Amino acid sequence: MARFFPDANAVQVHAVVTPLRSGAKQLHESVLLEFASTKRAIFSSALPLEFADRVRLSQLEGNAECDATVVAVQYLDGRKAVAVEFAGEQRFWVKRP
Repeated sequence: MARFFPDANAVQVHAVVTPLRSGAKQLHESVLLEFASTKRAIFSSALPLEFADRVRLSQLEGNAECDATVVAVQYLDGRKAVAVEFAGEQRFWVKRP
């Protein structure tokens, strides 16, 4: 999926993803952001996320937090890759491994 977002760099940022839709407050998942830019991030997820869903990303190593919208979902070999677009520019998600 990263090839569709050429501005995304390889990163390793641990985060918690929480869907923001009604009734989903109990759902959350620890993920590893694998690619990120100041506008988008890509990670694998087992959550029932769909295109246009809103999520909150909370960084595990620090206190960074932001909202984002799912812009792509790709299923491959039993895994699901999710691309999100941040609500605003987010520089703290872009750090090299």
